[in-house]
Amino acid sequence: MEETLKIPAHVALILDGNGSWAKKRGLPRQMGHKKGCETVEQIVEDAARLGIKYLTVYGFSTENWKRPEEEVGALMQLFRYYTKRLLKIATASNVRVKMIGERGRFAQDIIEGINQLEEQTKENTGLTFIIAVNYGGRDEITRAVRKVMADCREGKITEAEMNEAMFASYLDTAEIPDPDLLIRTSGELRLSNYLLWQLAYSELYVTDCLWPDFNKEELLEAIRHYSRRDRRFGGVKTDTK
Repeated sequence: MEETLKIPAHVALILDGNGSWAKKRGLPRQMGHKKGCETVEQIVEDAARLGIKYLTVYGFSTENWKRPEEEVGALMQLFRYYTKRLLKIATASNVRVKMIGERGRFAQDIIEGINQLEEQTKENTGLTFIIAVNYGGRDEITRAVRKVMADCREGKITEAEMNEAMFASYLDTAEIPDPDLLIRTSGELRLSNYLLWQLAYSELYVTDCLWPDFNKEELLEAIRHYSRRDRRFGGVKTDTK
């Protein structure tokens, strides 16, 4: 079955349901986040084996700072732990890691861990694993506009030169192709301020599966749905007969 699937080059994921997974089991929310991190590790491996070239996950949004201080603190500790663990995994699996978002709000040791992770995996030639941390689509676009305005003031670009391709080069995802498929777990039907520019023509797939329970079969089911989609990007289907 896998051989007949149309494998998307870039899959984006909204990892929803960690808290609900923990609540169902009478566990603290932090345990749901920990199990969710373990699921991410496995899905990175599965995606690479399926031939997916880019995998982007929504790790921590600009809005997540509004969560209870205890939960945010626990997430930061998890992030510290998995940044180090991910370096070992990426090195062993030839995975290139990139972080998108505004990392300046994190503690200095976390920033250094992110920088080290990117630097030491940048020459890897396998799957590119992109983690959105302190990321928001509107924030990304706003930051890009500021950079465009600064370059205009400095005479580096002119208004006449600006087009979609050039604007995209100012985004955090510059040189990364737009996602072909967005998967959201836990049944929620919203984008949650995620990759607002990049998802313009992505195929959307929502599953009721909670993220910690997501596995290779769930990923394959999403790809099966994707394989049946007719992607026209706003155009009209051409008769190939």
